[in-house]
Amino acid sequence: MNVLLDGSALRVPAGISVAAAVAYSDRPFTRRACGGGPRAPFCGMGICQECRMTIDARRRLACQITCREGMVLERTP
Repeated sequence: MNVLLDGSALRVPAGISVAAAVAYSDRPFTRRACGGGPRAPFCGMGICQECRMTIDARRRLACQITCREGMVLERTP
């Protein structure tokens, strides 16, 4: 299936989480820290909040959302 990550098409397997889809990309992080460094999911269950992204125009936890065809994903700047 295809999703749109930061404006670029990304092909990912069906049934995976958004966090896993981001890991398939060439930049496997979900947001930037205050100092500018990349941050990525840590706990995989929504407790750490490191996977926060904009998913279909809503701020969500990427580890708790399953990808669907045409989903629009944006890393948090």
